[in-house]
Amino acid sequence: MRIAVVREVAPGEARVALVPEVITRLVAAGYEVAVEPGAGRTALVGDEDYTAAGAIVTETPVADAAVVASVQPLPPDVLPSGSATISFFPAGSRLTEVAARRDRQITTFGMEYVPRISRAQSMDALSSQALVAGYRAAIVAAGRLRQFFPLNMTAAGTIPPAQVVVLGAGVAGLQAIATCKRLGAVVKGYDVRAAAAEEIRSMGAVAIDLELPTLEGAGGYAREMTEDRAELQRELLTPYVAAADALITTAAVPGRPAPMLVTRTMVEQMRPGSVVVDLAADSGGNVEGVQPGSVVAIGNAQVWGGFNVASQLPAPASRLYAHNVGNVITLMTRDGAFAPDFADEIVAGMCITHAGDVLHGPTRDALAAEGGAHANA
Repeated sequence: MRIAVVREVAPGEARVALVPEVITRLVAAGYEVAVEPGAGRTALVGDEDYTAAGAIVTETPVADAAVVASVQPLPPDVLPSGSATISFFPAGSRLTEVAARRDRQITTFGMEYVPRISRAQSMDALSSQALVAGYRAAIVAAGRLRQFFPLNMTAAGTIPPAQVVVLGAGVAGLQAIATCKRLGAVVKGYDVRAAAAEEIRSMGAVAIDLELPTLEGAGGYAREMTEDRAELQRELLTPYVAAADALITTAAVPGRPAPMLVTRTMVEQMRPGSVVVDLAADSGGNVEGVQPGSVVAIGNAQVWGGFNVASQLPAPASRLYAHNVGNVITLMTRDGAFAPDFADEIVAGMCITHAGDVLHGPTRDALAAEGGAHANA
């Protein structure tokens, strides 16, 4: 059975779905792996590396492929009918494509829908890519802030450390905290979840306590807050934001707009030369006025809006993502063939379309609500 790896064509996408070390494992499991020429170039992987790992480098990797692995979704018309795809797949914003995949009998697995259970940790691509994004956020903040992160004591005088505030203490936020601490900054962190305070402290940072009720949600995510609670939270966070040299925001929930944590007025209270890094800019933003993929001036601060941030470090991001994908394929392999067991909660949770039907409940409901061209034949 053939697994195809394609060259990514989405703007700004520099990652690749599989790297040689994972391909070696899949070949040993009995798969043929076909790679499009140049697929790994932007992730610093050459065609010769794929060949050495046992892959076939070909201009037509998708032909006769049972499984097509990518980072971003491919158009349905380039996929063989009856094939399976593994990629990130934001189904709610791609209903027309979902309907086309359903009608062409294409099985679609979305990496962002891997259940948050212990058995699925090695397949959790959202967490692996958030790790990369959190590191990148700290490096961007340090690079744009025109002062030292660490304390420096010299004969010429003392330079105080930078004051950094990180909002959101999921995987990305904790990685941002850890990296800023390693760079020598004084770091404070905040998250609405009760368990987050201990995690923030474990990274050597100060956990901000606003004395508000916690908002624990399903799957390790925060529960959506009311507007009254959000307004009070912003009011209480204002002095912390104003005192920060660098503010990093990381709060996002898959499939929903990012919560607005910081208003323009709050940013305008920051000191000259301050930096704001918003990792959630491409899902609506945590900071009012942020623009994904751009730097905008708000008051005295420069506000950096993230866009596909993990792809800005494509080599480590690809390596982590490839291991996630490889583990998914291994889970779905039986007797040397790709044969997903839809009774498995991981397989069922990831599947959007299969055998001419939409299996992902929220997407199926959205299609039904749209009606018309999306309706089942």
